Amino acid sequence: MLVVLLLLMAAPGLCVLRRYHFIFDLKTFTEAQSYCREKYTDLATIESMEDVEILNSMAETAGVSAPWLGLYDDDDLMWRWSLSDTSFYTHGKEEFRQWGAGEPSNGGSGEHCTVIDGYGQWLDTSCTDNIQAVCSDVRGLDVTFVLTDDSMTWTEAQSYCREHHTDLASVRDMTENQKVQELVPAGGYVWIGLFRDSWKWSDGSSSSFRYWIAGQPNSDNQDCAAADFTSSGGWWDGNCEQKYPFICYSQVTSKLVIRLRLQRKSSSLDLNDPAVMEAMLKQLQQKLKDQGLNDDVRLSFRKQSDGKVFHKEKKKTGSRKDEL
Repeated sequence: MLVVLLLLMAAPGLCVLRRYHFIFDLKTFTEAQSYCREKYTDLATIESMEDVEILNSMAETAGVSAPWLGLYDDDDLMWRWSLSDTSFYTHGKEEFRQWGAGEPSNGGSGEHCTVIDGYGQWLDTSCTDNIQAVCSDVRGLDVTFVLTDDSMTWTEAQSYCREHHTDLASVRDMTENQKVQELVPAGGYVWIGLFRDSWKWSDGSSSSFRYWIAGQPNSDNQDCAAADFTSSGGWWDGNCEQKYPFICYSQVTSKLVIRLRLQRKSSSLDLNDPAVMEAMLKQLQQKLKDQGLNDDVRLSFRKQSDGKVFHKEKKKTGSRKDEL
């Protein structure tokens, strides 16, 4: 038997690994962005209601009501899934699409959300339509689909699915498309999680989480997002040239050390050989990806005081009580 210490480094996406900083200086969005990138990591990215609750708690102490966040509108409309874990719906391959003929059409320049019909075809439509939705329950790479009882807008459906399930349905292949199609009411449509949104995070995050106040965003000339902590931390769009306080974040790195016991099948195999260790790390990394973890996870072996990673395990010897 052999003993090895393995270092697992976790990055954002596995858990909340951001530390937020409220800055009281009044700056435009661009000035705030430059400041955060110089002093910390970037303007704040918000990925979940847990993040919102953290900021609400901090704002109550800080007394800040309307700071800039790291979200801005660059007018570049791209289709993406509500579920922000890209490793789930791509899994090393091109994203699946099943658009109907002539779709997406973006009629009236206002069709930014996706429905699936009873034929399994996708159509873009207004996100304010009230229809039923298909939610998903995700466990690793396995998924089950659930039809909602009530009709709602796409945003309402997204909030409902995230509260009661994992998210709105992401469809990865024809098999899953057929499963969702079977849930479509006769002659009707249902929401799925594909949408297009020109709002992006300053740090390049792919997070699709949004927490807009009702009716927001509401102006073509207000391209930067701020939080309103008098309204539960909801977001509104503002003029990027206005000067407000802002929220930065700094990256927090977490590390987990795991002790493993391995058994050699061949006595001639040198587990401390760099090539052998590299091959083992690649296999372990692939197993983590197969289980749904993203590429932000990094694995490495930790060397011990003698410069080696692996050591033969010492056999435990029994102890004998002293006789009185």
